[in-house]
Amino acid sequence: MTKKTKLPEPGFKIVKDRTALVIIDPQVDFLSPEGVAWGVVGENVTGNNTVDNIEKLMKAAKENDMLLFISPHYYYPHDHKWEFEGALEVAMHSMHMFDREGQLSLKNFKGSGSDWMDQYKPYIEDGKTIVSNPHKIYGPENNDLILQLRKRYIDSIILAGMSANLCVESHMREFIEQGFEVAVVKDATAAAQTEEADGYVAALINFRMIASDVWTTAEAVKKINAVE
Repeated sequence: MTKKTKLPEPGFKIVKDRTALVIIDPQVDFLSPEGVAWGVVGENVTGNNTVDNIEKLMKAAKENDMLLFISPHYYYPHDHKWEFEGALEVAMHSMHMFDREGQLSLKNFKGSGSDWMDQYKPYIEDGKTIVSNPHKIYGPENNDLILQLRKRYIDSIILAGMSANLCVESHMREFIEQGFEVAVVKDATAAAQTEEADGYVAALINFRMIASDVWTTAEAVKKINAVE
């Protein structure tokens, strides 16, 4: 049997004022039992303690003056008129995931599936967090997240949020293509697990192969708190 080669471990060093925390889709539809996706992601969210782990990262970032960026997912009425979609796009649109009344309307937004989880609101709504335009499929190619990061001279990213093999992995891939260094927090995310596929296992493989480092929340918080 051929001996298996161990993957390199590049590592990731947090540099003050050049590293930011980016959280993807910290919204009710993904992270609450009341959310429309809970049936396929709930077990993994619960098992990873994802909701509380995301909050721990936000808290550590705020306590250490690390910038927090949010990349949300919203669908407006015109998004439901697309002529073709992939499998998960069809699923999200059919269950009305992340729906909003319109770009300029907050009607029925508060407490909806598109809203932030309540425990995150003190961190996101403090007047300092940067919330980008919404992404529409999985990656940040069509929102202004990378522009906002560049304008703050951010070149390394601690990445977490939902969901692991879709939006988080897609953000990770685009960040790396754009020249950012990325560490992924593996238990501050989760994914759909179905009879056909385990999205979380798929994501862990690619996080390890592509990112500079993969941390637990405890490891990430310890590293953030140690920055001088």
